[in-house]
Amino acid sequence: MNRQDFPILEREVYKRPLIYLDNAATTQKPRCVVDAIDEMYYHVNANVHRGIHFLSQRATDLHEAAREKVRAFINARSTAEVVFTRGTTESLNLIASSYAQAFLKPGDEVVLTVMEHHSDIVPWQLVRERHGITLKVVPMNDAGNLDMEAYHSLLGPKTRLVCCCHVSNVLGTVNPVRDMARMAHDAGAHFLVDGAQSVPHFSVDVQDLDCDFLVFSGHKIYGPTGIGVMYGKEALLEKMPPYQGGGEMISRVTFEKTTYERLPYKFEAGTPDYVGSHALGVALDYVNAIGMDRIAAHEQALTQYAMEQMAGIEGMKFYGTAKEKTSVVAFNVADIHPMDLGTLLDRLGIAIRTGHHCAQPLMARCGVEGMARASFALYNTEAEIDAFVAGLQRVVRMF
Repeated sequence: MNRQDFPILEREVYKRPLIYLDNAATTQKPRCVVDAIDEMYYHVNANVHRGIHFLSQRATDLHEAAREKVRAFINARSTAEVVFTRGTTESLNLIASSYAQAFLKPGDEVVLTVMEHHSDIVPWQLVRERHGITLKVVPMNDAGNLDMEAYHSLLGPKTRLVCCCHVSNVLGTVNPVRDMARMAHDAGAHFLVDGAQSVPHFSVDVQDLDCDFLVFSGHKIYGPTGIGVMYGKEALLEKMPPYQGGGEMISRVTFEKTTYERLPYKFEAGTPDYVGSHALGVALDYVNAIGMDRIAAHEQALTQYAMEQMAGIEGMKFYGTAKEKTSVVAFNVADIHPMDLGTLLDRLGIAIRTGHHCAQPLMARCGVEGMARASFALYNTEAEIDAFVAGLQRVVRMF
């Protein structure tokens, strides 16, 4: 894992070496991904699917090759099940809108968990307002594990869909989504996995999980911003109406009637981000060359090391101590406001995240307004953890 592949890691912040520990928000980009974007714009740029000329054909080939790379990366059965979106948030909104039209009626129930990101809460609240559904919430214990008995009790004859983050963006908890999907299916419900924080960190196999939907963002797995993926089982996607209308998603248009294009294009209205899809494919090639198992082992070791070193700081309070945990450490120190903590660490060149992390219901469950969060990626090192801990200790002494 060559840090030299990431030029930004060589820069200084406030005359100090950058230590970037905000990877759950977005990862830095290897040179090959940025070069791929340059290559597309300088040598291949043309709209895809509709052109017969050389550049359009080449751009189309690269765009669809990226779709196949995504299919293989998550082990979907077919590229028809891989829809390109702008990211996890749009993927979730697409599902909420189209799934609700196809499957939900007043009184139906959608089950969420207390640790969901706002992007997997608010779209379903909008659906509740429009379709009269009921939302139920799976609680968790103090360690950050979901209460599986409570989850089982929430499943009933009116349950239509369960939505669960694979990994909490705050706690780092790896949820048992395979077992949860089985339980949902036994109850006659579908199961959606928010993979924004899992797909970048360890191997995810949608057929093994037997999830009905999985969503993730390119920018969290070393790809560009503005590109994401919605995976859905083909039989479900066939039944769901388009999310948006326009070019590309149609087969034939008249003023009397429009027929829609086949999957996955039915859900991809307008000009797609073919530059972003190609760069995402290059990012997947990059992590595949390193090996997802190797990345997972490295990040888990960093997480354990960080928590061991941080535990000795007076007033340290961890949030999320589940046995199955990866790549994220959320914490507060004594009565220091997390924003003050983050601001002072920033002056030392150390980038962490502070606030509610788009998970205010989880903050309420933990009894705080906000937390500090350090999150790790394949390029982070133990030496950076040591500098981070030394910075924390310095801040604590100041208070």
